[in-house]
Amino acid sequence: MSEEVAVKKQVKQISEATILFAGDSGDGMQLTGSQFTLATAFAHNDLATLPDFPAEIRAPAGTTYGVSGFQLHFGSINIRTPGDEVDLLVAMNPAALKVNLSRVRRGGAIMVNKSAFKPHNLKLAGYGSTNPLEDGKTLAGYQVFSVEISRMTEEALKGFGLDKKAVDRSKNMFALGLALWLYSRPLEPAVAWLSNKFAKRPTIRDANIHLLKKGYHFGETTEDFIVKYEVAPAVLQPGRYRAIRGAQAIAMGLVAAAAKSRLRLLYSSYPITPASDLLHELSRHKNFGIMTFQAEDEIAAIGATIGASFGGNLGVCATSGPGLALKSEGIGLAVMMELPMVIIDVQRGGPSTGLPTKTEQSDLFQSLYGRNGESPLPVIAPTTPGDCFYASYEACRLAVKYMCPVILLADGYLANGAEPWRIPRAADLADFPVTFASKTNRVVDGKPSFLPYVRDERTLARAWVKPGTKGLEHRLGGLEKENETGNVSYDPDNHQLMTNLRAEKVARVAQDIAEPCVYGDKEGDVLVVGWGSTQGAIRVAVDRARNRGLRVGSIQLRFLNPLPPGLGTALTRYKRFLVPELNMGQLVRLLRDRFLLPFTALSKVQGRPFQASEIEDAIFDLARRDHA
Repeated sequence: MSEEVAVKKQVKQISEATILFAGDSGDGMQLTGSQFTLATAFAHNDLATLPDFPAEIRAPAGTTYGVSGFQLHFGSINIRTPGDEVDLLVAMNPAALKVNLSRVRRGGAIMVNKSAFKPHNLKLAGYGSTNPLEDGKTLAGYQVFSVEISRMTEEALKGFGLDKKAVDRSKNMFALGLALWLYSRPLEPAVAWLSNKFAKRPTIRDANIHLLKKGYHFGETTEDFIVKYEVAPAVLQPGRYRAIRGAQAIAMGLVAAAAKSRLRLLYSSYPITPASDLLHELSRHKNFGIMTFQAEDEIAAIGATIGASFGGNLGVCATSGPGLALKSEGIGLAVMMELPMVIIDVQRGGPSTGLPTKTEQSDLFQSLYGRNGESPLPVIAPTTPGDCFYASYEACRLAVKYMCPVILLADGYLANGAEPWRIPRAADLADFPVTFASKTNRVVDGKPSFLPYVRDERTLARAWVKPGTKGLEHRLGGLEKENETGNVSYDPDNHQLMTNLRAEKVARVAQDIAEPCVYGDKEGDVLVVGWGSTQGAIRVAVDRARNRGLRVGSIQLRFLNPLPPGLGTALTRYKRFLVPELNMGQLVRLLRDRFLLPFTALSKVQGRPFQASEIEDAIFDLARRDHA
């Protein structure tokens, strides 16, 4: 690099930035975003990500239906969301620009692969004969960088002997290198990943590393970019960290539960987006006694889970909304048999096939009520990608402690999103004692006997028996059981008693739930009540509202059944209540029914998480009602 060029480069310190990589589904945008995330983690920044997959397996190349995106918000401050607005959009083709331009803030930067803006691609993207790079209107008000990414990729890879398809698939590495330079990210993590990924294909390895460095050096030498940005490391709690996606965290939580409980874990599932990643993750951990089983359908998967739990193992299965519907009869059987198991629902847009790659929170009612008869069970909703670890561990622990199925209600945003995660020590996890019955528990007709529905006085859990335990033979099934004996019973009073006992057992899970923690003001104008993945956007909105003079607090519900003790008392300290949900108002109905208070719904079903600004505006609209 010449001294003249070096002098022109300016370094600007910023506290945060949001970048969005977007292109055709074959352009490797998820890989590009993941590697930028890895480099950002190495730079010790806080971060939050939002992968955005197309629903079609392979939409026509160049169309808006096939656009894949990866958004990353990072900084030296506390990052809670993937960002309301994008500072830099990297658009690999016209369709990516068309789909994502509205997400870029006014005055923000747009880097386009100029090579792709040809008449055919413009037509496929819906621009017709108009080139948005040249019309003087479409990109007015934005800082635009037109880079011949495809052309420079072809020139850089001459001599490597790659065919045209392989060369075209590599262009994302040039874009990654340039983006890494622009935000002062290290190259080494991506180089190490490529070296490991293509260790047995040295030509591909060397070509991609060469192209990665070419993109980085282009940023250093071109006169198009006169400013690069630096983001200081974030101040994080001391410890050892890694960037983790929610799906990875759930899998690790299950592994930890198996290790702490000393139980073998069977994970059974039928492939369904966005839950399939859990099978991929857990299949890598056979060394921890994890057994994975890909069933022929959803009903077979829940059947295998029930069988594993009956056999004295930790039975776990996962699905999304349509699969949860198919599992409902099996879950009801597990409720009746009172067997410990965990059902993970990674929610997506519905109904039916709906939006299979987009996020939503519309399975709450199905989780609470979507079974025949009176069949309550605990429902837990993790709040961040990292919290997925603790939520899945807790779901397993409570299932065993209370001898009942538990639903873990995640969503696509949590499963695919990532954040820095402080790796816990095994000793810091809650104890996970497991006791199998080994002796008789009653005397019947003068003989020591085992009655399967004799209950623990505190938890109301029945005993867990491994099949084949001598002297402890008993029957289980879907027909109503007689109290204690487990014999089939059609007695009306007994059915009322058993229904009450099963409900009371779930209610007693509240013994293991802490009172709700209020974020922000402990009393005041507005309380925002959310659940699951809305936590980050809610807390950012609460901070903004408080900075503008309102007295606002928030409670994020991790337990949806039973609700945490003390919630009713906390509600009495506020004038108004806002409930943001990625559905048409499910939790808000539950809260209105339970507490008879005027909760206001804020609903969104667009396949994307809330922006903090949307919740902030709703808080002020609600607060203004008191001053009207």
